Amino acid sequence: MVDETFLLDLLNSTPVVDGTQQDVLDADWLRAHDGTGSPGEWQAAREARDALQALVRGETGPEALAPLLDGVVRHPSVTADGVEWTVEAPDARRPAVRAVLAWDVVHRTSPGRLRPCANPECALFLVDHSKPNKARWCSMAVCGNRMKARRHYERTRDN
Repeated sequence: MVDETFLLDLLNSTPVVDGTQQDVLDADWLRAHDGTGSPGEWQAAREARDALQALVRGETGPEALAPLLDGVVRHPSVTADGVEWTVEAPDARRPAVRAVLAWDVVHRTSPGRLRPCANPECALFLVDHSKPNKARWCSMAVCGNRMKARRHYERTRDN
């Protein structure tokens, strides 16, 4: 799903590199994700990212997204394929609105599957597509392996 990918890319634009959290959301990032890279767009995208990260981490509720949707209008049109929605938003807030709408789709269609990585040293997020909904790490090869190795070391160290 394209917007799910966009949402995850935005949420994951603050990775931890060599123990320091980075911010890779800039004009180039926005242009690579169909934005213009304008300063207003960048500011709105940062506000959306920060609100969505806090929401997914459980630090705030969905009401924190309301200011991002001020002045946004959705218009339906009926086509042979069903109902299509056209979103009207101020140009500078289009990526921010796109992220909020993508979060809404994921939240409604896959409740509980968008979550932060379980590695406390990681700042990334994941959407769990596994059948049992038990994925815990953004990457099994990186965070999952580190966490399992750490738990194994702690168990064997005490013996």
